[in-house]
Amino acid sequence: MVQEANFSYGTLLLQLCHGLLLDAKHNNIFAANADGGGSFLENINPNVYKKCEDRKLTIDDENEDVVDPFDEREVFDLIRNINDPEHPLTLEELHVLEQSLITVDNEKNSIDILFTPTIPHCSMATLIGLSIKVKLLRALPPRFNVTVEINPGTHASEHAVNKQLADKERVAAALENTHLMEVINQCISAPLK
Repeated sequence: MVQEANFSYGTLLLQLCHGLLLDAKHNNIFAANADGGGSFLENINPNVYKKCEDRKLTIDDENEDVVDPFDEREVFDLIRNINDPEHPLTLEELHVLEQSLITVDNEKNSIDILFTPTIPHCSMATLIGLSIKVKLLRALPPRFNVTVEINPGTHASEHAVNKQLADKERVAAALENTHLMEVINQCISAPLK
């Protein structure tokens, strides 16, 4: 619950997330490193990187008669503009998402995404992972099994967050929370810029 009216977007969202990322089934906090505070920005001055150029469309891309399997760039284009929950920047601009950390196997119908939090103790890691997962579940054909994990060695609680993101029951319970879905929908909507 907001107690002051002068919170920044990131601070307010941090408090919302700590209050709403609950596992309805087990009544546990669904975020790694949740301290319950949220009165400060965790990464006050993140590194900002240049966005890569838009993909050039070819004649074959627009031809409906040509078989066009999904590739890493296409998946990256679907998720690159997800908004960071703490800053008015995209996950691509913060290098949380990179095309080189995406693997697509069309024959096995699997997509694996590794993301890199901006700081090793980021309490937003689970929310970022859920946002990536929701965006892809909405955009891709249901035949794909989407795995979203933290890039190894980049987060203090990577195993706990990865376990939460892989647990279908916990993800489903989190996605039934209307307040949490409002936050996720803000993240996956058009970029704030």
